[in-house]
Amino acid sequence: MTVGPILRVDNLTKVFTRKGQPPFTAVDHIGFELMPGECLGIIGESGSGKSTAVNMVTRLTDATEGTIILDGEDITHKKGRQLQNAYRKMQMVFQTPTESFDPRHTLGDGIGESLRNFGHCRAEVDRQVAGLLKQCGLPADFAKRYPHQVSGGQCQRAAIARAIAIKPKLLICDEATSALDVTIQKEVLALLRQLRQELSLSILFICHDIALVQQFCDRVLVLYRGSIVEEGIPNEVIRNPRNDYTRRLIDSIL
Repeated sequence: MTVGPILRVDNLTKVFTRKGQPPFTAVDHIGFELMPGECLGIIGESGSGKSTAVNMVTRLTDATEGTIILDGEDITHKKGRQLQNAYRKMQMVFQTPTESFDPRHTLGDGIGESLRNFGHCRAEVDRQVAGLLKQCGLPADFAKRYPHQVSGGQCQRAAIARAIAIKPKLLICDEATSALDVTIQKEVLALLRQLRQELSLSILFICHDIALVQQFCDRVLVLYRGSIVEEGIPNEVIRNPRNDYTRRLIDSIL
């Protein structure tokens, strides 16, 4: 059992440099912890640095400075095969589910990919894929469908099934409900709540909608121009925002 945070980020910074232009700091020395079983929301408008921060945590982008500790292991500079162990513990659900699946392959192929990569035989992969689809509220025969043959909500359920296939400890949801209509958003959030409880998942929930974060998260960080300007329990942050930017963000949504 994990002792201490499942994820700890210290002084995480990303500076982009382009020839002939001044350096741009997208994320500026942020730090936070995510405890086992906790759901932490990160909110901010477009350009606040949310996606850049997530891309560093998931090692899709190199950090300029700082450290990323996943389940007690420093993964800040890990690449290639060294990341395989990290990805057993950390999986991601993206904003646009149809784009996260290969259109040339069935949903079942996509869901089962990580299981095959970790050595499961075909029959076992098929059995587990059927179970994962059912766990996420889809019929087992959806394994034979292609991404374009299902709705956005169904495809996102399949993407969640893929993410939990190898039983990660941490699920990172990057605007995972923003491309869905309100009714489907509620259904997907209900599924995530259920899985969080059943699988003892920790969730990092990236979102621009503080109302969704209020419904779903235990704590929230407010990101503005690459810096954390406020943090706390969502209800308290909404009722008593200390930062002017947080106040404007709340006023624009609620």
